[in-house]
Amino acid sequence: MRFNRPTLKTVIEKLTRQYGKPAKPLDHPFEIIVWENIAYLVDDERRSAAFNALAREVGLRPIDIFSASSSTLIKFTKMGGIHPELRNQRLRESAQIVIDQFDGDLRNALKLPLAKAIKALRQFPSIGEPGAEKILLFTRTAPILALDSNGLRVLLRLGFGEEQKNYTASYKSVREGIATELVNDFDFLISAHQLLRQHGKTLCKTNNPHCDECPLAIDCSYYNSRSF
Repeated sequence: MRFNRPTLKTVIEKLTRQYGKPAKPLDHPFEIIVWENIAYLVDDERRSAAFNALAREVGLRPIDIFSASSSTLIKFTKMGGIHPELRNQRLRESAQIVIDQFDGDLRNALKLPLAKAIKALRQFPSIGEPGAEKILLFTRTAPILALDSNGLRVLLRLGFGEEQKNYTASYKSVREGIATELVNDFDFLISAHQLLRQHGKTLCKTNNPHCDECPLAIDCSYYNSRSF
């Protein structure tokens, strides 16, 4: 039996009812990069604790981080899980890139044409194309539905695109699958990113997804193709 794929609008409406309206995300490009690099393989609560401690005691400007000693930065990266020395290096490298290339303010990179802005953001540690697109979305620079791995998995299971041999190809497939449904609405796109990510972390997990609790199950290709 073939199931009709739901619209993206319907998906987001159901996820909003499930999880509520998401909180406003960070909207400064360098702060987003710091958020990504302050922690590794920890939950959002622990990442937030490390990020907020760094903000209080050091500051979040590139010059603040570049001027701090490694021992100071490592105090905060240790709060964010394993490999704190590596993440100290990444924070310092990120700060130096902004100081050297963008006059100390990464918002200057957002003024570039879209392709050049993505290229500029991708040179930062831990920032690939999806991460660069998230920065452009959260800063309301470009109306792109950026997706992390959780959101990508949700949309693949719903039938927006097909899983490919590698992440980049799968990402492209989903982007093509949702292209006709995207709207030039930052509020919608930002909420969509956040809700799809939350759903992938909460119910639509990689292993042992909680399909019986999922508000999208009735229209989900993955759920309806499983043998129970």
